[in-house]
Amino acid sequence: MARRMERDSLGEIGIPQDRYWGAQTERARQNFMISDYRIPPLALDALAALKEAAAKVNRDLGLLDPNLASSIVQASIEVREGRFPDDFPLDVFQTGSGTSWNMNINEVLASRANEILGFGRGGRSPVHPNDHVNMGQSSNDIIPSVLNISNRLAAANLVDALNKLAASFEERARKFANLIKIGRTHLQDAVPMTVGQELGAFAAQIRRASRNLSTYFDQLEELPIGGTALGTGLNTHPEFSPRVCRELEEIFSLPFKPTPNTFELIASRDIQVGFWGMVSQTASALMKIAGDLRILASGPRTGLGELILPTLQPGSSIMPGKVNPVIPEMVILAGTHVLGVQTMVAVSNQFATLQLNVMLPLLIYHTVTTLQILTNAVRALDELCVQGLQVDAEKIQASVEWSLAMVTPLAQKLGYDKAAEIAYKAVKENKTVRQVCLELEILPEAELDAILDPASMLGPRTQMT
Repeated sequence: MARRMERDSLGEIGIPQDRYWGAQTERARQNFMISDYRIPPLALDALAALKEAAAKVNRDLGLLDPNLASSIVQASIEVREGRFPDDFPLDVFQTGSGTSWNMNINEVLASRANEILGFGRGGRSPVHPNDHVNMGQSSNDIIPSVLNISNRLAAANLVDALNKLAASFEERARKFANLIKIGRTHLQDAVPMTVGQELGAFAAQIRRASRNLSTYFDQLEELPIGGTALGTGLNTHPEFSPRVCRELEEIFSLPFKPTPNTFELIASRDIQVGFWGMVSQTASALMKIAGDLRILASGPRTGLGELILPTLQPGSSIMPGKVNPVIPEMVILAGTHVLGVQTMVAVSNQFATLQLNVMLPLLIYHTVTTLQILTNAVRALDELCVQGLQVDAEKIQASVEWSLAMVTPLAQKLGYDKAAEIAYKAVKENKTVRQVCLELEILPEAELDAILDPASMLGPRTQMT
């Protein structure tokens, strides 16, 4: 492979001729051959946007030659367009500040900017990766800013997917609003409800999760950019931070702003710990709903079989005709992954030793990729399952009449003990509550019909005498 020689403070090193990165990236590439994990595209987008914004601000402040700034901006936009995916080869498992990721993009942008200016790929002149691309910045304020920006972008996608899923459940709830079924507690028959009420509860749970996630948007929009190495703002202009945030607002149409205390956001990741609590709540809610869908669609002939999920693929290599609830089960797997990442986030926050958190690449990788996994799972649940959800009305209605829970309203008329005797007799003789009451002539048939009308059990009613 043809190589060109580049130099950094440690001396010369060979770089693959067709790559844009420079000496520090090459050293990191050779040092950290640990995993297949690389910077997520959304985080790379945030990183390139920060460099674009910084170049514009430094130009406007009179600190950076306009021609150099223009070439850096163009190169940054090209990275955000996905032009150079193979030029960001560095492992997640590296120095904990993410310095290697920051220098990787500094070198790529400088190399490409020099090429744009007609000086050929690579090199450190006229555009220098540190002096120009990294002007007024440090890895210590850039990388935590990337974490917040990428989390904010990924969270918006998740909230959008959740709102669409909730809307689909609400549409199904309206469709089946009047179909009465038996509710269940402890996996045992309980009193009647409607299918619409059951699905509406799922929708409400998802709406709540969406709202809770959104409460963290404001905190994720706070950035420590401009704090440089520790939070003091050494080597940067006083107006750098607010101006960069305004440029980011233009790029992403989101109200990014300087954090009131840069020291905190460079040293601490409390925001991610709290935010991930909301993500985990969302995952838990989705796992509960997915589990309920599996139960309600179970059988279908020997289980509950009340819901009919869309048929997507054969379910067994040995049992012909078997179809499994593949989408709900996928959601449960994705949710389990989210809950595992919660532990990683909490532990990572503990390694904020003195003035710097040294777990940033791991935090970025797992929070961003996991938010995308959960978003994709929600979209699949919506589009491949809930939107095509149907019910077996005949089976549902038969279960209502057969359920022992029908004895519940009789307790108001006859007392708890007498109603229990009727229930036990129905079990022993394998009869419905209605059949037992008619045989014992407990009440006139018309009155019995009114009491045992499932529709009368769907909400509060006055005390019977």
